[in-house]
Amino acid sequence: MHTATFKEIKAGKVTDVYFQRTKEILKKKGIRRRVAVEVTTKSLPEEWSWAVFVGLEECVELLRGLRGVDVWALEEGTLFFPSMPVMVIEGEYTSFGCYETALLGILCQASGVATRAARCKKAAAGRPIVSFGARRMHPAIAPMIERSAFIGGCDGVATVKGAEMAGVAPTGTIPHALVLLTGGAAEAVEAFDDIIDRTVKRIALVDTFSDEKFEALSAAAALGRRLYGIRIDTTPSRRGNLKEILREVRWELDLRGFRQVKIFVSGGIDEKRIEALNEFSDAYGVGTALSNAPTIDFAMDIVSIDDMPVSKKGKLSGVKEVHRCPVCLGTWVTPKGYAPKRRCNHAAPCKKLLRKSIADGTLTKELPHPQTIRKSVLKQLALVSLS
Repeated sequence: MHTATFKEIKAGKVTDVYFQRTKEILKKKGIRRRVAVEVTTKSLPEEWSWAVFVGLEECVELLRGLRGVDVWALEEGTLFFPSMPVMVIEGEYTSFGCYETALLGILCQASGVATRAARCKKAAAGRPIVSFGARRMHPAIAPMIERSAFIGGCDGVATVKGAEMAGVAPTGTIPHALVLLTGGAAEAVEAFDDIIDRTVKRIALVDTFSDEKFEALSAAAALGRRLYGIRIDTTPSRRGNLKEILREVRWELDLRGFRQVKIFVSGGIDEKRIEALNEFSDAYGVGTALSNAPTIDFAMDIVSIDDMPVSKKGKLSGVKEVHRCPVCLGTWVTPKGYAPKRRCNHAAPCKKLLRKSIADGTLTKELPHPQTIRKSVLKQLALVSLS
């Protein structure tokens, strides 16, 4: 496989070569300076106003065991804003500087996937979202994509390994292959019903051979009350006005007494499509929009050397703290040790968001389970809008 092993990443082989050269120069010149670096982003993609911080667990695994290294970070699943530090690392530069490439790669992609999932979940207004994005990226990173999508708000994930990481059962319906091989939507769902465990919901795929309405009705007639839902995944070249297709299918199912049948939509779905289809859709499968989510453009910069504030131009020097009102998510960044100038009227005290994750190379506490993180994300989503 054309992927790096953890051993290779830990050995610094997945790094930009100039970090290796910098380490060589500093060691041979005898320059040993303790630095503080912070991870921030100046802006978010697609004019997002917030994003979800994900990737800490892998970063911690990469940095643990490095003597003299301390790490402060947002808790995984925390919503963050531009110019807000999400992680601070302190230690002798040559002990961790070569990991900059890997650390940024972990955080940039995982946070992007989680943010897209959170936006889709927010747009769905309580309707279930399932991650179908694994097939759009290299299989070696599929578990990361699905874990991030689940944390961001997806209610289910499709791959077996991704579901294991999330601590849930994998979610799936019926592929076009089964419909083609059995001869039709009704035949496929009947075969599914005959073989697959009864605890798995019966959801028929109804867009393979003929009109979605007629395939939906044939599947409903075949299974009756056992049919939980139908999935529409019509190819774009045959889709037309998808909302009108959904309206028609819903009407015909209801008219014939199949009001219990849910409509599940997949194929080219993102938060904008979700908002447009909510009137008639009961659930969504989101694929490419998740796996190909825009990465968060994080940067890692030195802000202190031997406890003296310093930075390149365009960056604010010195170690910082992040304070947040738990009621409205109002957030203020201050120099370390400074109290925030409150700008909201809530009585609840601000919380410091950067928590110590590693002390002298040792993990300070066990990290939370993805399900716990996801619950935290959903609570925060209630306090923000998509705009």
